[in-house]
Amino acid sequence: MDKGKLGVIGGMGPQAGLLFCQRVLDCTDAHSDQTHLPTLLLSDTEMPDRSEALLSGETAPVRERLLRDARTLEDWGATAIAITCNTAHAFLPFFEKELKVPVVNMITETAAALNAMGCQRAGVMATDGTIRMGLYHAALGREGIEPVSPPPGIQKLVMGLIYDEIKSGLPGSEDRFAAILEAFQALECDRVILACTELSAYKDWHPVPGICVDAMDILARRCVEACGYPLKTP
Repeated sequence: MDKGKLGVIGGMGPQAGLLFCQRVLDCTDAHSDQTHLPTLLLSDTEMPDRSEALLSGETAPVRERLLRDARTLEDWGATAIAITCNTAHAFLPFFEKELKVPVVNMITETAAALNAMGCQRAGVMATDGTIRMGLYHAALGREGIEPVSPPPGIQKLVMGLIYDEIKSGLPGSEDRFAAILEAFQALECDRVILACTELSAYKDWHPVPGICVDAMDILARRCVEACGYPLKTP
């Protein structure tokens, strides 16, 4: 298999895109500059908010911008594309068939990885848009895993952690995260998906228990494989 070049649509938020590129570097079994995966990061910080677009129905601006960004990465030589926003994957069915190269789907790859772990019941810690669209719910269901949404009061805590804290440049409240996780554990989840890349950033600042599965970690490893590069042993 010929080795490829990874294109990354980032900026959603900016920290998440940078963090993803670091995760790709960290999980590649490379021993020199030349043996690392070539990576193109397009940090599109002007991308409209994905949850707002889905909840309002005004989806065209996001769809069109994602397609434009993906085509730009194709023109730059990308052989596979990653999108460092879980919610943005709701727009994939509207444009991925218009691309010449594949998009590595963070949602479906995470669901498949959970199946391989033997997960039976997975909590989804995500934005309102991701929850409302049932992105993980559908993917987990196809893998025979029962998806679990948090109750409304806990979902407000999730949104506050994502938008009021991490997207505002703060590392995120450990007390708030602990309360969210406790609610999922009370619902008998054997795994909890960090299904927003801002929560992946939270994990970079704070330790999280083994019950948590970071979708960004799974995406990084699958992108390295998709581009024909070797993975480090986890």
